[in-house]
Amino acid sequence: QVQLVESGGGLVQAGGSLRLSCEASGLGSYGMGWHRQAPGKERELVAAISVFGITYTADSVKGRFAISRDNARNTVYLQMNSLKPEDTAVYYCTSKPKRDGSYDYWGQGTQVTVSS
Repeated sequence: QVQLVESGGGLVQAGGSLRLSCEASGLGSYGMGWHRQAPGKERELVAAISVFGITYTADSVKGRFAISRDNARNTVYLQMNSLKPEDTAVYYCTSKPKRDGSYDYWGQGTQVTVSS
């Protein structure tokens, strides 16, 4: 059974930092990603990382967020710095990207709230 378990969300003041973690189990080595969805907004791919460590970061968070992975621990991280109130959203860990850009597996999500 595939499980993606996120942790590290919470409440932080603007300008602060958080690190999200996602531990994967029951899954082989696949590309991983972090998506987010804010109230009233569409879901957005924030960052992604391939099995070989090639990364993608959305323009909206470039220079502030960084994705990384530890294959030995089956864990992917999202380091978020210089957080802004507009970063407030539920963040989802995802795995196994498909050709159309969607992902097969999703975690339950972790709330990130940035206060101004």
